[in-house]
Amino acid sequence: MQTQSVSELTTKKCLPCEGGVEPCTLYEAESQLGELEGWYLTHEGKRIRKDWKVKNFLAGMDFFNRCAQVAEDDGHHPDLHIEGYRNVSVELWTHAIGGLSENDFILAAKIDQLPMELQS
Repeated sequence: MQTQSVSELTTKKCLPCEGGVEPCTLYEAESQLGELEGWYLTHEGKRIRKDWKVKNFLAGMDFFNRCAQVAEDDGHHPDLHIEGYRNVSVELWTHAIGGLSENDFILAAKIDQLPMELQS
């Protein structure tokens, strides 16, 4: 996978993945993460995650609803976490290949474009 800018990623659409594709290498994932602010590797380099602290619980739920719509539009679905009523996280990986694909970075870039009410 070639490293792409945020603007390149956000113009793409996630492609269906039913397996049979090799996951990104650790080098490719780290290189692509250099373009995505705040995202980091988890699960031994097989997932990416980003955390935010939002204004309140409803701000977190509003953000998750926006994430859900973007994810549904692209057919690629993240894990959404809310803890302590305002600590929200999004975790991405391509389940069918047990690791990261271009789809994960596309969706991460699109999620970063969503408005949210952060804690001031």
